[in-house]
Amino acid sequence: MQARDPSRPAAPARTTGGECAHSSQFGHWTFGKCPASHGAGRTLLYKVSLEGRLATPTFPGVQKLEALLFNSRIAIASVAALIASSAVASAQADTAIDPDAIAALKKMGAYLRTLNAFQVNATITTEDVLDDGEKVQRMSNTKLLAARPNRLFVEVANERAPRTIYYDGKSFTLYAPKVKYYATVDAPPTISELATRLEDKYDIELPFVDLFRWGTPESNLSDITSATDIGPSVVDGTTCEQYAFRQDGLDWQVWIQEGDYPLPRKLVLTTLTDDARPQHTSVYSWNLAPSFNDAAFAFVPPKDANKIKLVESTPIGVGVKKADGGAEKHEKP
Repeated sequence: MQARDPSRPAAPARTTGGECAHSSQFGHWTFGKCPASHGAGRTLLYKVSLEGRLATPTFPGVQKLEALLFNSRIAIASVAALIASSAVASAQADTAIDPDAIAALKKMGAYLRTLNAFQVNATITTEDVLDDGEKVQRMSNTKLLAARPNRLFVEVANERAPRTIYYDGKSFTLYAPKVKYYATVDAPPTISELATRLEDKYDIELPFVDLFRWGTPESNLSDITSATDIGPSVVDGTTCEQYAFRQDGLDWQVWIQEGDYPLPRKLVLTTLTDDARPQHTSVYSWNLAPSFNDAAFAFVPPKDANKIKLVESTPIGVGVKKADGGAEKHEKP
């Protein structure tokens, strides 16, 4: 954490009973005795001016000149205080970003991009918010096998909507084994391009997509407004460093493995745009030397499976013609 220069007084935020409040990086309030530096400068300027005024001979012309000088001093002091307050506020905003936390993200992203093939198993817990505000949890186990730049297999196992994904560099297939439907579309030549096309064209988010975007321009580090190194932590017996980040509408934490393999071991997302603050938690285990062949990424439909069309997403409010010539309103799924 980058420490604030002790010679620069922090701007007081809220006061209660003669005490001064300061805003922390997470927006909470902590209270403590106001340092002598808070307000001392303005008080001293006033006393010096006042003392100078009293020491001035009280001839009528001098009194008028003295009053002008006194008011000018107060105006200059007020402007200086405003400038200083603005500078302190800017400095406080800068200190909300811990450069070590950002550097850890970049290091992790750079390392992930060196992995030509890897396998990840994730235990995922997602909170859904009901209409009355009650939260319920959904759990799933997800497996990923990736071979850069153009092969991917994902299996999502849960009770409600299990599915598998196949990508061989030429085609993308989404299969729902519970209902035995599958859809296949042509695919771009890289995993990164595939993720973007699925989002833009079909409104499908590829599982584990962050693993392929961390450390790239798509990671949007500039959106982060707060970054903090929380400290050491252990995830499933692995020593990690825990980091907390904030951006518009989202708080998120990541636990990064210590040592020569800076892998993400745990990720927690907290949605701030919902009053219930639902969370999405993923705990990862890694295999950096998986065994596989090309058949692992090729979909062979079961005999009782039915092929359907993967429908492109429709923007909200766009009319879609029905077979009978009428118009039907579709919402983005």
